[in-house]
Amino acid sequence: MPKLILIRHGQSLWNLEDRFTGWVDVPLTDTGREEARAAGKKLGGIQIDVAYTSALTRAQDTLKIILETLGENLPVIKDQALNERHYGDLQGLNKAQTAEKFGKEQVHIWRRSYDVPPPNGESLKDTAARTLPYFGSRILPDVKAGKNVIVAAHGNSLRSIVMDLEGLTKEQVLELNLATGVPIVYEIDSNGAIREKRVLSS
Repeated sequence: MPKLILIRHGQSLWNLEDRFTGWVDVPLTDTGREEARAAGKKLGGIQIDVAYTSALTRAQDTLKIILETLGENLPVIKDQALNERHYGDLQGLNKAQTAEKFGKEQVHIWRRSYDVPPPNGESLKDTAARTLPYFGSRILPDVKAGKNVIVAAHGNSLRSIVMDLEGLTKEQVLELNLATGVPIVYEIDSNGAIREKRVLSS
């Protein structure tokens, strides 16, 4: 049965500094690169047929390291539909600075509501509105056709995909946290239904 592998990029510099990253193109840390290598080892034995990633370097580099670890050399499809949620005016600020500037309660609403965006940014609902049509029209058809597909992307674009695949409510998806560098492997039938899910966290 074909596999869909979702993986959030390894730790980035701004993950380490606790900053809102969004669409800012920041690199992986040494830890992030090691997370990607470890993910590749966990995926050993799975032949990847198609690879998708975002337009951002941290996801692309994570995917590159995984494919190198697996000994796979295949074309990579990049699209900004898979980019992280755009955090607007919060991008570049660390969480403490943001609370100081906008107020702790307001920041909590932006981070933990489904449809309230930060100033000049996207809500999770907005992120899903660009990620899911791409997932439905490009990625899922490859899986349904019997291909093993890997998607290296970001916390919020992947949360949108998991929400759709698993039929989560908007309340449930707000409680969903995806760790950096941890592969989620779904086995999916020709109708797009999940037959098995494994989180390769150890």
